[in-house]
Amino acid sequence: MTTKADLPVWTPDLVHSSVGFTVRHMVVSKVRGKFSRWTGTILMDEHDLTRTQVDVAIETASVDTGVEQRDNHLRSADFFDVEKFPAMTYKSTRVEKQKDGSLRLLGDLTLHGVTRPVALDVEYAGTQKDPWGGMRAGFSARTTLDRKEFGLVWNQLLEAGGVAVGDKVEIDIEIEAVKQVPAAVGAAS
Repeated sequence: MTTKADLPVWTPDLVHSSVGFTVRHMVVSKVRGKFSRWTGTILMDEHDLTRTQVDVAIETASVDTGVEQRDNHLRSADFFDVEKFPAMTYKSTRVEKQKDGSLRLLGDLTLHGVTRPVALDVEYAGTQKDPWGGMRAGFSARTTLDRKEFGLVWNQLLEAGGVAVGDKVEIDIEIEAVKQVPAAVGAAS
């Protein structure tokens, strides 16, 4: 019987993967952003995806909304406080197969010094051999977080009512993972 430790390791191809978010701004619009520096490991059983294990670390300073002034504010103590909390992490605890065939990835997100359980709705796109002989797997994942649950409480009241930044943050993740080939045992150095 194999254990999770015996499962093949897959790593995200960062050129073809993204970790993005959307949040309401001034009540009437949405701002989109992403994190450009992150790493991850996926231990995946292609025949039983419920055995999959995910471990991701995201550099909070890599937040990018396309506006330098806003990004600097997000890096400040008002939001991510990157000096004190340089990374956020997600470690899966289990995977559940849904009736419609989709997956639900449950795990612990640590952000801004707070760890809370977070479920991601996952669509598995399957695997494909690439032109170089490697194997690739695709995943799309989504969830919505309440930023205040992670201590991200800064806001500004608007004169006409409402607040500058919404509490709900939509997370949108696209992963193209590459199956890692184990080093040959006894290979010459």
